[in-house]
Order: sequence, then C-alpha cells, then structure tokens
Amino acid sequence: MEPYQVVYEALRRMGIPYEVVEHPPALTTEEADSYIEGKEGVRTKTLFLCNRKRTAFFLVIMDDRKRLDMKKLSEIINEKGISFCSPEKLKEKMSLPPGVVSIFGLLNNHERDIRVYLDKEMLSEKTMTFHANDNTKTVFISTEDMYKFLKELGYEYFVIDL
Repeated sequence: MEPYQVVYEALRRMGIPYEVVEHPPALTTEEADSYIEGKEGVRTKTLFLCNRKRTAFFLVIMDDRKRLDMKKLSEIINEKGISFCSPEKLKEKMSLPPGVVSIFGLLNNHERDIRVYLDKEMLSEKTMTFHANDNTKTVFISTEDMYKFLKELGYEYFVIDL
C-alpha cells in the first residue's frame, strides 16, 4: 500500500472526513500553497526536530507563514540544543524523506516517542492542511479532527505560543 493510502485508510478508520487536492510534487510550503490557492485552511509547516543528544524528538506544527525561532522554542519546551533531525533519523522515526514531513508521519512512529507541539496562533482556524505522507497530495481536515487523529494514535500534544 502506498504511504498516502495508509493515511486515507487511517482517517477512514477513525471516522475523520477529509478532502484531498492532488498536485505536482512540492518540496517547499510555498510551492505546495500555490497548488491549493483559494481553498480554505491553514497551510501548515511541520518540522521534525531533536535535542542535541538526539534522544528526544519533537514535531512542531505551525502556520507556514511563520518562521520558527529555535531559541524561543528551546525555552518554551525546556530543551537545549534543538535542531533539525537528520534525514536518516526522520526515516527511522517516521518512515518519511525530507520535504514530506506532516502530522500523518506519526502513523509510522511505532515507539510513540515524538512529542507534538501545536502553535496556538493557528488553532482558531477551522481547517488544517497537511501532506498525505506524499508531496503530491494535500489533505484538508478540520482542526477538531486533527486533535482526534492525535488522540486516536495515543499522542498527547502541547499547545505553545511561538
């Protein structure tokens, strides 16, 4: 089964309605945004990060128009030396290549050892957008269903003010 099919099946199993827009491969959020112009929903940026020792892993989800201040994030989550994880660690933890990271990669994190952080600013919106573990598909789900997805997978999430 293709990675995007695993996402669709998980959403169906969880009773989460979704909409999909198919498009050419998008490696940046700007590129992905151009394919879904005019549609409602927060264009999310999902970052896979780790601490200096590579012993703690974080998924930070925010509006793609914002820039992440790593120093501020480090202070908020009380971790030193936050940085992007290597492509190898991303593959190991989420079975994804760079450029395809999304909340749906958590389906592949069998250890459930990634801490999820949601930027407070975007959560007032009704709809979120994510890659479907494939950068040729953008999935639209409600914000409430994003919470449901995390809960169904057994993830606690933290709302932070970036």
